[in-house]
Parts: sequence; C-alpha cells; structure tokens
Amino acid sequence: MNTRKYGRTYHYPFSPGTTSDDRIQHDYWAHVQHMETIIHTEKLDGENNCLNQYGVFARSHAAPTTSPWTNHLRQRWQSIRHDLGDLELFGENLYAIHSIAYHNLAVHYYIFAARCLDTWLSWEEVVFYAAAFDLPTVPVLQQVNQLTTEPDFSRQVLKLAGEPSVFDAYDISTGLACTREGIVNRNANEYPVGALGNNVFKYVRKGHVKTDEHWTRHWQRARLNYETKR
Repeated sequence: MNTRKYGRTYHYPFSPGTTSDDRIQHDYWAHVQHMETIIHTEKLDGENNCLNQYGVFARSHAAPTTSPWTNHLRQRWQSIRHDLGDLELFGENLYAIHSIAYHNLAVHYYIFAARCLDTWLSWEEVVFYAAAFDLPTVPVLQQVNQLTTEPDFSRQVLKLAGEPSVFDAYDISTGLACTREGIVNRNANEYPVGALGNNVFKYVRKGHVKTDEHWTRHWQRARLNYETKR
C-alpha cells in the first residue's frame, strides 16, 4: 500500500489562529502573484479524511481509520472504491462536532482537494470528480482572476473570514452564532504534490478552539439541516 498524507497548509502571516506547531508562509504574496486564478473557500471545522483505493484515512495516513465518526464514510467508500484508481479525494468530515457546529449542513462530508499520483488536481477537476462521485465541495466564496495589491488582497481575506458561515455556524461553548472558522485560498490550477506549501494558504480566526478537552473523548454527531430544530 502506497499512500501519502495531506501536507500542512501554511498560515498567512496575518492569520491569528496559529498554534505552536503551525507553519507560516511569510512569502505568500510572491507565490500568489504567480497564480492566474485563486479560489477562496470556507474553512470548515472538521476532520481531514481521504478516500482512495486502499480505504478511508485520517490525516496521518498511517493506516485506514476505524473511528466511529468515519463509519458513514467507510460505508460510502465501499460503493466507490473500485472506481477510484489512482485518484484520492480529500474532504472535511463534519460528522463529529469539534469547536464549531452548523445549523445548515446538507451532508457530513465536503471535498476540498483531489490528488492523482504526484499532482494536486486543478479546482475544475476537483469539482468534476466530486460531482462524479455525488459528493459536494466546500463552499466557494470568491474566485479571483485579477490581483490588485497585497493590502487589498489581505483585506478581502479578512472580510470574508469575518462573515457568517455558509452553513450557519455557532459556537458550541455558548450556543451563539459565530463567524467562519477561517478561509482557505488555493491556486485554481494543478500543481505538484511537493508544492502544496506554495499554492494553498489559510486564515484561521483567533480563539476558534473552545473545547477544554480533545473532541474525540466525548464526541457528538452533528445534526443535518432536516434534523435541526431551532
């Protein structure tokens, strides 16, 4: 079995939600300027899960995951595994609630990337393969085809990050509505696997993690929109 984990996504220098083991891309603007098109997507508060021909994997990819909150994905994988070939689908699994919950989830799994051998596929291909397997993608907030200046770019990221979630997020510690966890920006074109750190960046708001203990200890299933009573 030959499978590789998803690499770390670098933070913007102005991202306040970093931790001690996070990486920051201080030269992000030099890389952004080389991108023909940039896709701004909402960062969702879930678990990074990969579907490939070998199974369903959590971030480490040490072995296929057997966690109870991936049971629904493993059932789905059974129906598509013979069609994946060298394709690997990466998505945000929101089945288990972390620090942010959502009132308006249609499903529990949203695709944000696809890899084939040594290439991260273009966003157009990500959307194509997600649709082919009847899976939704993470919400696209904006497509940028023409850059202006670095200050304008960072202001737009901050503006998008400060808006309400597409899925109507709320803070589980207070029960009150909250803004998005953050923003993920990616090169719309394909790029080599080893160049992830130069093509995908994120902004995470400060203090979004509110749980006093790791969410896996007493996890709860996220309700879908048809199950939510407000």
